[in-house]
Amino acid sequence: MAGGKTSKKRKAANSSSGRSSKRGTRSTSPNDSKPFDILLPRLAAKGPAIGIDLGTTYSCVGVWQDDHVEIIANDQGNRTTPSYIAFTDAERLIGEAAKNQAGVNSVNTVFDAKRLIGRRYSDSSVQTDMKLWPFKVVPGPTNKPMIVVSHKGQEKQLPPEEISSMVLTKMADIANSFLGPTPSRDVVITVPAFFSDSQRQATKDAGAIAGLNVIRIINEPTAAAIAYGLNQRANTAWGGSKNMLVFDLGGGTFDVSLLTINDGSFVVKATAGDTHLGGEDFDNRVVAHFAAEFKRKHKKDISGNPRALRRLRTAGERAKRILSTNTHATVDVEFLHEGIDFHSTITRAKFEDLNMDLFQKCIEPVESCLRGAEMDKAAVHDVVLVGGSTRIPRVQSLLQSFFNGKELCRSINPDEAVAYGAAVQAAVLTGLRDNKVRDLVLCDVTPLSLGIEIEGEVMDVVVPRNTPIPTRKEKWFTTIKDNQTSVDFPVYEGERARSTENNLLGQFTLMGVPPALRRVARIDVCFEIDVDGILSVSAKERFRGSTNRITITNEEGRASREEIERIVRDAERYRREDEEYRRRAEARNNLENYAYSVRSAARAAVWLAMADRRKVEEEATWVIMWVEGNWMRSGVDELKHKMWELERICSPIIKVGMESRGF
Repeated sequence: MAGGKTSKKRKAANSSSGRSSKRGTRSTSPNDSKPFDILLPRLAAKGPAIGIDLGTTYSCVGVWQDDHVEIIANDQGNRTTPSYIAFTDAERLIGEAAKNQAGVNSVNTVFDAKRLIGRRYSDSSVQTDMKLWPFKVVPGPTNKPMIVVSHKGQEKQLPPEEISSMVLTKMADIANSFLGPTPSRDVVITVPAFFSDSQRQATKDAGAIAGLNVIRIINEPTAAAIAYGLNQRANTAWGGSKNMLVFDLGGGTFDVSLLTINDGSFVVKATAGDTHLGGEDFDNRVVAHFAAEFKRKHKKDISGNPRALRRLRTAGERAKRILSTNTHATVDVEFLHEGIDFHSTITRAKFEDLNMDLFQKCIEPVESCLRGAEMDKAAVHDVVLVGGSTRIPRVQSLLQSFFNGKELCRSINPDEAVAYGAAVQAAVLTGLRDNKVRDLVLCDVTPLSLGIEIEGEVMDVVVPRNTPIPTRKEKWFTTIKDNQTSVDFPVYEGERARSTENNLLGQFTLMGVPPALRRVARIDVCFEIDVDGILSVSAKERFRGSTNRITITNEEGRASREEIERIVRDAERYRREDEEYRRRAEARNNLENYAYSVRSAARAAVWLAMADRRKVEEEATWVIMWVEGNWMRSGVDELKHKMWELERICSPIIKVGMESRGF
């Protein structure tokens, strides 16, 4: 509706094509799309900024300290932490503890959140993965995938951002335990280079939910390139300009980036990849192989047994790791299904045969990246391996063969390189002036073309893929009908000519276009991409100056403002509950340990009077039995009171007995 006339909304016509299409959308105010990270107060960070590699299967955190990057170990002494969250009737577990109990609590142990974040429930990849996950995923509001878990006897539906925020909270806690009295809220988070706009936005949302100030989102291969570049500068006389290809094959995503490095300048020339290819897919093939073998041997189908599949996956993942260094691996899982043990072996040759099509698929983005950069493979100086899945010998041999036998670079830790680079970038962005990094300059690119849909479902590209970012691109469009007073602008990303085969990021409508003959109006459309790779689009009609803009939020698959606020509240509640549980568990352990200790001491104290020994044993045994049945329903104060009562009764008896014996 405009100018008192009823006018059917029309899509924009490109200045050269004069075409439009037929779908409409609601108008979007500039105030409708504020970044969600403003929901949290901007408190000055007290500690140094940290870098987090938020991985599909494992995450890693680093910080620049004392003239170098420190990759920080978790409380188990490991420098990477499983991206797993588990929910039980008593508590929430994150990381090592969550993964370790997955075999007995598979339906409430969540992983692979990175394969859900920023996606729609209806996406084909989500539908495929759902068949393999032991936990349940259902459609939520706006076609958003929601993860179903049972926690403390209640069913909950959690969005992927909330799960990812829990992992981020864990990584920040690991860092802050290391940093001590100067905790940090400022963070650089890495994402796959081929992550879509909605996936990047959703990752920033996860950081906000975790209470972090996300100062930058950077691409994983770019972060790894920083790690490699600084390592080379420190250890070799590396002068002049070099072309580096980063081959980043992780647990769930795959990226290839081609960079030119000149001293402290890191310029991305092109990027390619697959956001749904990695070690998890290789594991799926192994699990399917062993499940088929079990069915063949025992005439039993375990496909409907989530716990059995989880245990088989754990064994298969372990076998995969062994096959990176050995030619065969054994798999032993006791009582896998209906009391039947499973014993098998798998050779490296069989593993390669199961996954050969996926391994070969890894070479296609390498070719695409070289084409995008218009560079011959002979011009690549270094091929750098990043991500745990690059340890697979067959992947290495295929890549080396593609580069005509060129030696691959293995000088950086493939599990830690991304977090290392993120930590460097975090330090630079927060003012570090160290000589090693003060001249560091990053120039990344947009991985996919961005444009407007015009008539005939044709995508008119405004920003071509591999355009350096940040960037601002303009293009003008016009009307296709006489007296058209409004124009729709559906915004897509992708490389297909047909817009509907690409990814719809969002859409908005420009109202107030002056009625005129078709093709008279001139509407300037501006695409702006910030340093995080996040897109804003605006349109302005030249004659009247009518304007509208949208910061792409992709409501389908992304949390709404209200949902983000709710999740932030829940995150704080989870933190309080977790702390209360830890305090209660500590009080329970202290009470139980004392009860067992004093009972053992009484039984061994032959010098005590029989009545006193019996008194101590009875009191301690009663407390042990009480703890077993009541500690979950008891508060910290009650547990401490039980401890005080037991000490009040037992300590004097033992003390008097010892004094009577001259101890």
